[in-house]
Amino acid sequence: MTDSAAKPGATRAGPPDFSDPEDAKLFVLARSTRARTAADEGAAVRDSDGRTYAASSVRLTSLSLSALQVAVAMAVSSGAPGLEAAVVVGADPGHPDANGARALRELAPNASIFVFDAEGVLLRDDPSWS
Repeated sequence: MTDSAAKPGATRAGPPDFSDPEDAKLFVLARSTRARTAADEGAAVRDSDGRTYAASSVRLTSLSLSALQVAVAMAVSSGAPGLEAAVVVGADPGHPDANGARALRELAPNASIFVFDAEGVLLRDDPSWS
C-alpha cells in the first residue's frame, strides 16, 4: 500500500490504494462479504495458486470464529498449498484478532495482513503481526 492510504479518520467509498491489484481484490471481497452477511467482519485470503477465499465472522451460541479464522479454514479445507495475503474489514481496533493472525502465520509466516475498520480506514499493515 502507499503511505497515503492510512490517514487516521479518513473514510473511503472505494478500495484503498494498494500497490498490488490482487490485494485490492481481497479488500473488495472482504468488504462485500461483510456487507452481504451483515456480519461484524469480512475477510479474504489468497493462496499461493492465486485462488481467493472470502468469509464473514460467525457468531453462534455454540461457535464463535473471526472472519480471518473462517477464511483460513476454508483455504486449508480446500487444499491450499500456502497463503500469500489476507485482508480483514470491520475489525474492532480495541480487540485485534490474534487467533486469526496466528492461524494465518501457522501456514504462511511471511504473508501480508491488511486490517481495516468498518469504514475502510487502515488499522494495521504489518507483515510480522501474529
